[in-house]
Amino acid sequence: MTGMLRPRDRTAQVTPIELFFDLVYVFAITQLSHLLLDHLDLAGAAQALLLTLALWWAWMYTTWATNYCDPDHPAMRLTLAGLMLAGLAMAAALPQAFGDRALWFALAYVVIQVGRTAVVAVAARGEPIGHTFRLVLAWHSISGVLWIGGALAGGTAQAALWVVALLLEYAAPWHGYRMPFLGRATTADWTIDADHMAERCRLFVILALGESILVTGLTLAKGDHLSVATVAAFTVAFLSSVAMWWVYFDRTADAAAERVADSDDTGRLGRSAYTYCHIPIVAGIIVAAVGDELSIAHPLSGSTAGTVLTVLGGPALFLAGHALFQRVVFGALPAGRLAAIGLLAAAGVAALLVPAQVPPLALAVLAALVVAGVAVRDSLRGGLA
Repeated sequence: MTGMLRPRDRTAQVTPIELFFDLVYVFAITQLSHLLLDHLDLAGAAQALLLTLALWWAWMYTTWATNYCDPDHPAMRLTLAGLMLAGLAMAAALPQAFGDRALWFALAYVVIQVGRTAVVAVAARGEPIGHTFRLVLAWHSISGVLWIGGALAGGTAQAALWVVALLLEYAAPWHGYRMPFLGRATTADWTIDADHMAERCRLFVILALGESILVTGLTLAKGDHLSVATVAAFTVAFLSSVAMWWVYFDRTADAAAERVADSDDTGRLGRSAYTYCHIPIVAGIIVAAVGDELSIAHPLSGSTAGTVLTVLGGPALFLAGHALFQRVVFGALPAGRLAAIGLLAAAGVAALLVPAQVPPLALAVLAALVVAGVAVRDSLRGGLA
């Protein structure tokens, strides 16, 4: 473990092993979107949300680990390889995570969280950040019991225990992982490399957008007959992905990284901006990908409630997450995004009143125009509109 920690006096670069590690999450995001598509109801949406939160948490804690530890160190490379194997098993179990493969999913998740944290806690012994990772290890060990216990219990008990486990894990950073007899950590101990953290999150957004592109292409390829409406829906879906990319990457991403790097408490701001605020951004892109598939497959047929909520709700969730990200980093809610979210919400309510009379293509065109409008407004106003 000697020499595993990154020096804090130089900028850390994202390494090839980190990019290789992310390949597992390409598969995981695909599994999530297909899970939601196959169970497009309230129960399916709740399950997809819980599993999305778990996958994000596993990936994000690994990102924090590589922010402190050199991924090219042999011990860390082996750790990341082990995490990839467990992550691949976890992703493979996703469709049956609330069924026959619940224990498979839970064990893989616990191995990722506990195993990786234990390695970093050992590597950081004697360093200020080491105390934080020891506290994190304690919290993951407690929640791990709930994950495995829920998988063994099954049914309603499984859902309840998994929700409690996630609540414990998501709440822990806000109170500094406080534990009896062990004390707590403070964000002042979490000095991060803001450029590295921002780049890792940018790459995950690219992975999520890649799922949208993949779904768009595969849905078109599966069609037996390419009608004008199908090609139009395909084009609109692609342009919507471009617009979401533009909103996230055009100006705000780099400016936010600089603001976090210049902060007096990079740990606190990085925790809020990247660990939490990116959740609705990524979730919105995944939901939008499901809406893309529905609109391309059935562009002119009557919509269902699920079609309305995914085609319009995905972009709205993405914009809401990005507005929250800007609020946390820059201190102001962008009026343009709030107006766009309100327009999508109003259109969604109207469409839900008569969904069978609203073709998915019309919903997709509206969503694409709204997101594109935000992108254009950002470019004209400097990215904080």
